[in-house]
Amino acid sequence: MKILVIAATGNVGTQIVGQLHASGHAVRAVTRDPAASAFPAGVEVVRGDLSEPGSIGACLGGVDAAFLLWPLHSGRHLPAVLDVIASRVGRVVFLGTGGVPDLGFEEQERLVHGCGVPSTVLRPSTFAVNTLWWADQIRAGDVVSGAFGKLPMTLIDEIDMAAVAVRALTEDGHSGATYTLTGPEILTQTEQVEVIGKALGRPLRWQELTRSQARARLLADPGFPDSFVDVLLDGYAQMLAGPPPTTTDTVERLTGRPAHTLHEWATRHAPDFT
Repeated sequence: MKILVIAATGNVGTQIVGQLHASGHAVRAVTRDPAASAFPAGVEVVRGDLSEPGSIGACLGGVDAAFLLWPLHSGRHLPAVLDVIASRVGRVVFLGTGGVPDLGFEEQERLVHGCGVPSTVLRPSTFAVNTLWWADQIRAGDVVSGAFGKLPMTLIDEIDMAAVAVRALTEDGHSGATYTLTGPEILTQTEQVEVIGKALGRPLRWQELTRSQARARLLADPGFPDSFVDVLLDGYAQMLAGPPPTTTDTVERLTGRPAHTLHEWATRHAPDFT
């Protein structure tokens, strides 16, 4: 199969490209800046920008299936991008996101499953890689400061999201499905910091901030998008007020192996915290 991976340089997209390539599939990776990408030899790299739906159409020739995630903080162009993909490709796999304030997950799911071609939607829990937001604090000391330390989450490894996506892209039997993906454990943010500390061999601890203090910290962080600060904090407040999270066995059921724990993820990513 020849598979298009859109937004291929992100954490999940990179994993999907690598896993598809290792399995012997032809891969075309879409990125806004092909010159800055570093993919395995044999991966075709092309330019495409999700804010310019026409640029995606130019990437679709000869493709059997497409993977799409939505890294933009507005969903305004998603319907047009889906229309372009559905006009040229026989299968689409979409990774949903809670980071689009103007287009909730249910609407994303409706658009994808209604695009006119066989589709699979992946609904992930919080990304384990989001804990890298704490990397600067961990490099500076043994305390991580933030709001909502008691918030429980089921963090999901990017390797596991990619493994499920690869199966949905390359196997039959997934059309019309929406898969909820979680890690194998429920951890509060306070517990996440402690787990990362154990993986690094350091006694890390959480320091609780008020929402206003956390907001000021995030706005002062040059690496964190200002437009996403209130989206994140509002989302955390809603999650804390809502039903507690539960884990699913979807990763194990579809891949044949358990989802990775946060300790496993943090051990693999230890250099990113040092």
